[in-house]
Amino acid sequence: MLIILLSIILFHLAAVILLLVATIYNAWWVVSVGKQELIFTDLWYSCNSTCFPVENSHTASAAYLQAVQATMILATILCCISFFVFILQLFKLQQGERFLFTAIIQLLASVCVMIGVSIYTQQKDSFHAVSLREGSYGASYILAWISFPMTLISGFLYLVLRKRK
Repeated sequence: MLIILLSIILFHLAAVILLLVATIYNAWWVVSVGKQELIFTDLWYSCNSTCFPVENSHTASAAYLQAVQATMILATILCCISFFVFILQLFKLQQGERFLFTAIIQLLASVCVMIGVSIYTQQKDSFHAVSLREGSYGASYILAWISFPMTLISGFLYLVLRKRK
């Protein structure tokens, strides 16, 4: 039982780390300008040798980008909260009870990741500058998609997990 518990904790921590990296790292969109120059764009900035804010990210025309920012931050926060709730429930729950509250929070984090990355996939052209539209998805985007099934699976694991001796 201890090995199962440890593997679930490590799986959850891996999902948290993936979400943090995907939200913070600046490689959601990668554009090759010249032979040597790459421009990396994340949810807030576009960077080559210097960083500059995403154009019009504060206006209503970038509402999709703001929705992606909000859902990715919310997913990261919910994933962290569910980990702390799991640790608390580990010591407070009676034997035989399920980790339902942890599972609900983790499944909400999974839904937030799916919503954020889906919006980014659909609306990437609406908030990128015209010069940056000819690019490809970066590592953070891929990590965000990988973190979606990880948070979903860990949420379902908490649903079936019972506290035993």
